[in-house]
Amino acid sequence: MKRAIAMSSKDNVATALEDFEVGSTAKVTLPSQEVVKEIRVMEKIPFGHKLAIAEIKKGEAVIKYGEVIGHASKDIDIGKHVHIHNVKSNRMQLPDVWYRKEG
Repeated sequence: MKRAIAMSSKDNVATALEDFEVGSTAKVTLPSQEVVKEIRVMEKIPFGHKLAIAEIKKGEAVIKYGEVIGHASKDIDIGKHVHIHNVKSNRMQLPDVWYRKEG
């Protein structure tokens, strides 16, 4: 089972601690090593990227470190890759052409 970490119990995304293949299982832990959940990965997710550990509807907050880091630009199912193709960042706005490259 591969590992991912959520920095806060409020998070709806976790960071992949290794590469994930479609269909693999992610064991999501908090920094305390408490297991938050185990989820089936629905897309290939590279090391260091985010995966949804809760369903995130279009317009809802994406939460990492217990803080809102952006908002979903489309619905994101549990186990899906969370990146610039489906999140609008609160920190900076990228030109639309960047969003179209991956989505």
